[in-house]
Amino acid sequence: MSQDLSFISQWVKANSRVLDLGCGDGTLLAELKQRLAIKGYGLEIDPVSIEQCIAKGVNVIEQDLNNSLHNFPDNSFDTVIMTQALQAMRYPHLVLDEMLRIGSECIITFPNFGHWRARLYLSIFGRMPVTKQLAYQWYDTPNIHFFTYRDFEVLCRERNIHVIKKQFVGERFPDRQLKNLWPNLFAETAVYHLSK
Repeated sequence: MSQDLSFISQWVKANSRVLDLGCGDGTLLAELKQRLAIKGYGLEIDPVSIEQCIAKGVNVIEQDLNNSLHNFPDNSFDTVIMTQALQAMRYPHLVLDEMLRIGSECIITFPNFGHWRARLYLSIFGRMPVTKQLAYQWYDTPNIHFFTYRDFEVLCRERNIHVIKKQFVGERFPDRQLKNLWPNLFAETAVYHLSK
């Protein structure tokens, strides 16, 4: 399990109700179900990923997250999760509001576009970086909002969202050693546990 997903499994309560937005192939939900006996559902739009969820025994609903989450009542889940997808949402601030309407808490992970490797690549080559975290060319990327962990924290303050916990992920040298000291430069991925 990757480092950001291990934080999620520590923050989700056993036997809780979990909604995973943009659940991909259902790996996270399957893991949470096995480890914590959660009652979970995933939302996904990709047909191949939906088939993989079903094969893993994950409850999945085909739904485009950009078209609202109005089909879920207030406080219908304990935790709503979104991993590596907020930057691909048309209106991330509205999706975040909906997550906190549907769930008591939410957990978000996203790539930190302020990471030093991305900055260096852009300054040296004058082109948008292609890295492990940002694995697409500028013209075919699903990422439509490029933001840093600082940008995200400003958004949380503006919308009166409480940060319960946060963790920063950096897998290589010097990121692993410096991610907590200077997260805007050295965190590759940010992981936030939020509530209203």
